[in-house]
Amino acid sequence: MSVIDVNVVEDHERFRAELASIRSDGRRRWIFARKPHGKLTNWRILVGIILIAFLLAAPFVKVRGHQFLLFNIIDREFVFFGIPFWPNDFYLVVVLFLTGIVSIVLLTASIGRIWCGWLCPQTVFMEMIFRRIEWGIHGGPAEQARRKAGPWSSDRVWRTVVTIVIFFSISFMIANAFLAYVVSSDRLTQFMQDGPLPHLELFIGLVFFTLVFFMVFYRFREQACLIACPYGRYMSALVDENTIAVTYDHIRGEKRAKWDREDVTAQKSAHAIGGITVRADGKGSCIDCHQCVTVCPTGIDIRNGIQLECVNCTACIDACNSVMSKVGLPSGLIRYTSLQTVVNKGRGSFLTNRIKAYGIVWLLLVTVVTVLFANRQDLDIVILRQEGTTWVTSANGYMNIYRLQMINKSASRVAYALGVASPKGYSIKMLGMPNSIEPMQILKGRFVIRRSSMVPGASQEPLVIAVSYGDDQQLITTSFLAP
Repeated sequence: MSVIDVNVVEDHERFRAELASIRSDGRRRWIFARKPHGKLTNWRILVGIILIAFLLAAPFVKVRGHQFLLFNIIDREFVFFGIPFWPNDFYLVVVLFLTGIVSIVLLTASIGRIWCGWLCPQTVFMEMIFRRIEWGIHGGPAEQARRKAGPWSSDRVWRTVVTIVIFFSISFMIANAFLAYVVSSDRLTQFMQDGPLPHLELFIGLVFFTLVFFMVFYRFREQACLIACPYGRYMSALVDENTIAVTYDHIRGEKRAKWDREDVTAQKSAHAIGGITVRADGKGSCIDCHQCVTVCPTGIDIRNGIQLECVNCTACIDACNSVMSKVGLPSGLIRYTSLQTVVNKGRGSFLTNRIKAYGIVWLLLVTVVTVLFANRQDLDIVILRQEGTTWVTSANGYMNIYRLQMINKSASRVAYALGVASPKGYSIKMLGMPNSIEPMQILKGRFVIRRSSMVPGASQEPLVIAVSYGDDQQLITTSFLAP
């Protein structure tokens, strides 16, 4: 069994009707990708190592007592980069989410699917960990293809069992790491110390997601990008001829032809004078070696143009550059560029009116986020009148009862004081409330505002209550009722 089906690759219209990894009858066509080598691959490995380290370590990093990243949807606790967000900060979460979506749209429309090939956790784990383990256990793609097409021998069985055990173990570790983003690393550590029985429901969920991760990396693989992930679907609506992406230079590459004796002679002549190989008339730079196809993790032929399956992983660029270097032709036959630049022979720009419009929207959202964060208070205060009450008459005047709710979003204890800023003649008495609030605490209580009978006032008097804490002060507007 060969690594690629040459008949499929040579049919340059087939890609319009079917996916590279799915046969015309609907059956799976397994992709046995060759291990890429090259400058871009080395950069991608470095980025992958950094991202894996970040994904696994971020839940255990604390910033001012807060987990670096926390997405506790159940208890509505969110922490982004050490900054806690409470339910009343939901508008900030929405704006941040919209900014992230617009950022991805802007990046995709301008420089293609960088996210998919370089930053997506599924791709990073698959290419940097699981596929490399598979190469180590099962050998290269040709050996994998022969073994899969052959019988279930003892050699195939032990390799498969070892692969399943290792993949499942790593999937379990990944599931635990992602669980730490949801329930917090402190609670996860406590759950591990308690064992699975006291937290059986959570453990069952952990096992379920371990199985999901295992099936994605062991079986589903590139199908997750092609079928399950919506990003690849709407990508086609964002990419145009001006988008910078992994692109085959068909102007230079066609008419493609196999490397023959005439080319060897031309290469030797060029090498003797230190020049560049020039192929015979009518031949393009593409020598039709299929190396760009054999390294592709989704099995496409990039020479057919940009396709749904392409994740911009740049493996084909390194493979093609390696071949071009060996035969003495200039590198860059497949490179990061736009179709418009290829057609115009180097002239083109991705800064179209559409990209500029996306950029303006992105800048506006970033500005809004910056302003909202700059004006965000560490102490959130809500003062409301006690339900079902108007005023209370006393020997010294009239009283109104109010409810107070404060949320301390900081990591330190905050002392506070209430007073009526305006008008004069009003006093405040706290009803059993402490004069400080602990870190990350929600404090609820009541207080009374009294107006002396000697102070004139309307039946509904507007009040400004000053809440002082540290060097800051918040002014809350409410009203005072009297006969």
